[in-house]
This record gives sequence, C-alpha cells and structure tokens, in this order.
Amino acid sequence: MSTSFKLYTFYTSALLLLSLYCQPVSAKVVPAACFTDNMVLQQKAKVSLWGTAKPGGQVIITPGWTKQKYQTKVAADGKWMAKVATPAYGGPYHVSFDDGEKLTLSNILIGDVWLCSGQSNMEMAVGSGAYGVVNADKEIADAAKYSAIRMIKIDNTSSFKPQLDVPVKWPWKVCNSETVKDFSAVAYFFAKKIYDEKHIPIGLISDNWGGTVAEAWTSGTSLKKMPAFADFVKSTENGLTQAGIDEQYKTEVRKWINRSRSNDPGFNDTIANWAQLAFDDATWPKMQLPNFWEQAGVANYDGTMWLRKTVDLPADWAGKEIKLNMQGIDDYDLSFFNGQEVGHTEQFYYPRNYSIPGKLVKAGKNIISVRVFDNSGLGGINKGPLTLQLAADPSKSIDLGGEWTYKQALPLPKLEQPPVHANTPNRPTLIYNAMIAPILPFNIKGVIWYQGESNADRAEEYKTLFPLLINDWRAKFNNPDMPFYFVQIANYNCNDQPPVANWPELRGAQTDALKLPYTGMAVTIDIGEAGNIHPRNKQDVGLRLALIALAKNYNQPAEFSGPMLSSQKIVGNKVELRFAHSQGGLINRNSSDVKGFFIAGKDKKFYPAMATVKGQNVTVSSLAVANPVSVRYNWQNTPEGALYNKDGLPAVPFKIDNWDDIRLDKK
Repeated sequence: MSTSFKLYTFYTSALLLLSLYCQPVSAKVVPAACFTDNMVLQQKAKVSLWGTAKPGGQVIITPGWTKQKYQTKVAADGKWMAKVATPAYGGPYHVSFDDGEKLTLSNILIGDVWLCSGQSNMEMAVGSGAYGVVNADKEIADAAKYSAIRMIKIDNTSSFKPQLDVPVKWPWKVCNSETVKDFSAVAYFFAKKIYDEKHIPIGLISDNWGGTVAEAWTSGTSLKKMPAFADFVKSTENGLTQAGIDEQYKTEVRKWINRSRSNDPGFNDTIANWAQLAFDDATWPKMQLPNFWEQAGVANYDGTMWLRKTVDLPADWAGKEIKLNMQGIDDYDLSFFNGQEVGHTEQFYYPRNYSIPGKLVKAGKNIISVRVFDNSGLGGINKGPLTLQLAADPSKSIDLGGEWTYKQALPLPKLEQPPVHANTPNRPTLIYNAMIAPILPFNIKGVIWYQGESNADRAEEYKTLFPLLINDWRAKFNNPDMPFYFVQIANYNCNDQPPVANWPELRGAQTDALKLPYTGMAVTIDIGEAGNIHPRNKQDVGLRLALIALAKNYNQPAEFSGPMLSSQKIVGNKVELRFAHSQGGLINRNSSDVKGFFIAGKDKKFYPAMATVKGQNVTVSSLAVANPVSVRYNWQNTPEGALYNKDGLPAVPFKIDNWDDIRLDKK
C-alpha cells in the first residue's frame, strides 16, 4: 500500500475529531480549551488567559495566589483576553472567571511549561508492557510520585488558514500510574529529571504528529522566504481550496514524472526506448500479473519499474480503436502501446481505461509497456482483470493477465522528492496553522523538539528549513531568547540494507542549527534500534534533553553535551582531532579498537581509520591514505563508534569535508 493512501486514510480519520474541552454548560464565560482543571501556568510571568463570553460584557478573573482581581472587556465577537501575573512556582491554586456567573478551575500549579513538539518519536507514549518504553511497567509504577508533572494533548489537525480555537484532544492530566501511559515518553522523562533536580512543577504541552515534515510546522510568513515552499504558501493566502490543491497535486506529479525521464534508462532522450515494439526484452525476468511485485519475487523495491506484455491481435482488430483496461496500480503509471504513450494516472489504485487510436493497432504482434511508479510499500499492477477491448464492441476482449517481463529502472533514492499527496497535512504551514498558531498566546518556558526523520531525504534543504522554524517560533511566541532544545535523530537502518535516506547528512544539518543561540542538541546515535524507527529507550532521550535545560536554564553546572569536534590538524599521514565537552578525557566503549572513524584523501575514497585516543584528542590514520584530506566519525545510518566523555554522553557525529555525494553505508 502506498504512503499517500495510508497517510490519507490516517489523516482523514484524524480530521474528523476537533475536540474542545467542554466547560460546564451553566457558565457563560468559557476559557479557551487549553485552560482546564489541573493545568500548569508559567511562573514569574504575565500569562495570557483568554476565551469567550457574552459580547459587550466583562470578565473578572480572580487568581488564588493573589488578592488582586483582573477585569477585561468582552469584544463584540465574544472574545476576551487578560494578562495575569504569576508568582514563583507553587500551588495548588484555583482561578475563577466571572461574567455574572462564576466558573472556577481548580488544582492549578505554577511552574515551568514546555512545548513538546515534532513527529512520532515525540508523540510515542510511555505505554505499557511490550508496547511501551523500556521497563514500562516499572516506569508506570514510579509515576505515582510525580503528580507535579501535568500534560495536555493537542489534537492532530491541519488548516489552510491560521486558527484561533485550540484543538485539545485531552485536557490537562495529573501524572499518575494510569495517566502516564498516554504521556509523551520523551516529554515525561524530560520533566521527571528536571523535577527530581529542582522540584519545580512542570507542565507539558504535547503538540506533535507522527510522520510529519518540518515545513508543515512552520508559518507561511517564514516559509515564503524559501522558494521551495513560497508558491504553495502564496496560493493558500490567495484562497486556494482543497479542490484546487487536488488539481495542483496532479499537475505537480505529472511534472515530476516527466522530469524523471532524463535519468531513466528506459528512455533515450525523449523516446521511450523500452516501450518500442522492436526493443528486445528477451533477457528480462518474468512475473505473473496482476500482482504486487513484492509478492512476485522483487522484494524491498520502491521506485520505477517497466513492465512489458506482447499480445497478438486478430486481423479484424487492425486499424480499430481499442481500450486498455487496468483496474489497480500502486501508485502511478505511464502506459504505452507500440511505443506511443496512451495514458497516465497520478492516483493510487484508480482504474485505468485508456483509449488506443486505431492508427497504432495492427494485426499480429503488438507490445504494451507500463512504467509504474511506487513511492513506498507494495507496488505493481496489482488488481485484475487486465484486458484489451474493441471500443466499438466491448464483448470482444483479450485477457492480459499472466506472464509479463519486467525491469527495474530508477530506485526511489535516485528520484527527486515526489510531491506530497494533496490530502495529507504534510504541506507547508498546514499544521502550524491549526496546532501552533492557536497556542501562541500561551506562555511557555521553552521548546523540546524531536523531528527530522521525515525530512531525511532532503538534508540540504533542512539546513535552511530547521533554523527558519526555530526563529519563526521565537518570533511568533514573541520570545527571541526562547530555549529550543532538540534531539538528533537516532541510529536506524541496518547497514547491510540499502539506506532509506541520508540520515547522516540530516544529523549534520541538525548539528548546524546549534549555531543559533539558546539551542541545544541531545545526541542519540547510541540508543536507537537499527531495525526500529521508534526505539523504546526514551528515558535517555528525555534525560539528555533535561541535562541541556538544567545547565542552561536551571543553573545546574553539569555537562550537557557529548564530545564535539573543536579542531583538526593534518600532520603527515595523520589527522589530529580535538574535542570540546570532554573534560576528564575521552572514553572508548568498544571492546578493543576505536571504531567509527573513516579517513580519505583527495580522491574521496574513505577507509576505516586506525584511531588512538589520548585525553581530549584522537589521532587517526590509514595505510591506504598517504595524504589525508577528510575524516568522518559515525557518519552512517547505523554506525559503530562508541566514543564518550566521562559523563556518559556520546560524541557528536561529524565530517570535516563538504562532499555530499559520498555514502559510507554498506550496500
């Protein structure tokens, strides 16, 4: 099944739910859905409280931590907002709202509020048993001690325009051994460490969505600065509808398919060579159709595949219009008859009924060629019947099922990034509009972020996009110094399998974002699982994020980063590397050799390096490289290096070259 179909099904279901936490029906004043019992408000701040009430009236707000009352007018559209000063952390308190009828929210704590965003590794819950984090049952039992940690979950939804209503999936919950099962695991372990050290109540806004791209989380205002996204953002601002988006998507896919001709071996210039009747496909392997090609012997292949079928037509068909019918293709197709294109469809599993003009139809041998595009999962001409029919007499039909020849052409990594399906939220700014814009008035301490996997095939773009997102949120939250701490994506994808995307380069783009002030990065290159994109060890992820916050925001002097390359020097056939964040010396946790280092000369051929660790330095060399130019460390999807500092934090992967076309992953 294609990614586009699976995402469409998931997101369509999600968009059916836009749940707001309901206040008692007797109250006319209704705070925004993010304000409920059990919430945490940011300490020592002028927090924004807002909601709706009877137009033209007034709302009196009485916080339980002060005798002061706050009064605000209700606008003609029924909306109101007030700024309320909060003390240092403490509680529990209550807050009353009165517009003639009183509504009181209870069990409120004052502390620090962190926005916890990103994709599925931030969304992943603590869970239970084998379906939860490592030692889930123990963590669940332990959670009873952390009632000062609270979480609210923002619902997954998207919009073409910035929204005001906060889409809450579930309201603020007090952490205990039952509720913690639904908590974002990374966020919970982050909060737990901070609370253990500082005993400050922690509020967590769980605002994340699995499988999403960074541009979907960024405002249109900022995305217009990037040409890749500007046109789409401008079109939504100009009132582009979903129907218009659907048509635009089909056009984009068609252009993408046409551009792919240039490096497809099936084409000779603009001629579809593999579609010609005279082309000899005698050496091509065979498969039975209709079928998914993964079930016909072609495992783990995504990209383009050419399929050919020779068919003998009777003499009375010659010169007459015929129909080519194919009931299901995963995902797209470009179809030919005797070398001439007769149709194309940019929809998954949609019936194809292509007309073939009589001038192409001749008695005897004819050739049908179909170039199939598969974006992920299963692919192929997978649903029958497959037929040719006389257009004037459909009762005359030829069955095309059975043996076809096939040839793999362009694997997915060699294709351009395909257009995103029009019915998913993975379009520029759509998630920002619905899930970030409504909470911008909510005062927060900072952001923790775990995302990148869905942009790993566009690492170069991420170098611009990710800092843009960080600065965008700081501007929108009106806090230029807002802490933004993120997770570098973990090791993933077994080295003996073709890499799904360029994860090392994406990690490098994340490291580059540290050039922005008030940022920090938790390295997880050692705690992923090669065959699991959702590793269960979320304890160390949360811990490493918390170490950054403790050092930078809570005045706790402790190491918060693993060793990071600070300088390099080429001396003869050796390269001397020095690392910051390595006070007390570097530690190699491999049993014997220091692994993970590769070295290359100007020919760009990398060899495993011999490495010697001494204090804060590592010296690398190889007998195969007389004049080294570059060194890389852990620059693979799933590397083997185990270099740490004395605080148990892993070294940051790095390269000292700018060669983007070199892959170290084993094939």
